[in-house]
Amino acid sequence: MSAYMKIFISFFKIGLFTFGGGYAMMPLFRQELIEKRHYITETEMLDYYSLGQCTPGIIAVNVATFTSYKIKGLGGACVATLAIVFPSLVIIMLLAGMLNIMADNEVVAHAFAGIRLGVIALIINEVVKLLKKTVLTEYHLFVFVSVLLLLLFFNFSAVTAVMIAAGIGVSKYFKERRL
Repeated sequence: MSAYMKIFISFFKIGLFTFGGGYAMMPLFRQELIEKRHYITETEMLDYYSLGQCTPGIIAVNVATFTSYKIKGLGGACVATLAIVFPSLVIIMLLAGMLNIMADNEVVAHAFAGIRLGVIALIINEVVKLLKKTVLTEYHLFVFVSVLLLLLFFNFSAVTAVMIAAGIGVSKYFKERRL
């Protein structure tokens, strides 16, 4: 099987079996790209998510594009981008008409409520895993808590928070170089 077909299948599966957006996709990205295919490392995935947060577009699409660009260049990036969005496009087109008809159905409303809660659980699980792998020192804890407080209490945008965290990291680098 060609490398492009493997890329397409990997990202198609992620796109097909994920509900809830980019952060909810993290467990599938981890399983498919790190554990099964060994395309990227844990650190690279975190870097791609960070970069995906700072760039325009959908985080999951950005992560797929960055990952596959590393694997197979521009062609791989195009294949992965198409593969990850294709299932959603097809499902959305199929469900769009049905959703208007079923929007008032109590069973459907309860199903969506359950899905939302399941997605939140997936996101929290990933956050805990990320914390364990990235908050390794008191410095890391300081950056994490500082940015979290800015987000929670001062309504900073995600991009601003990421840029502040990057600025703190860069300033630490230059401070350590002077010592």
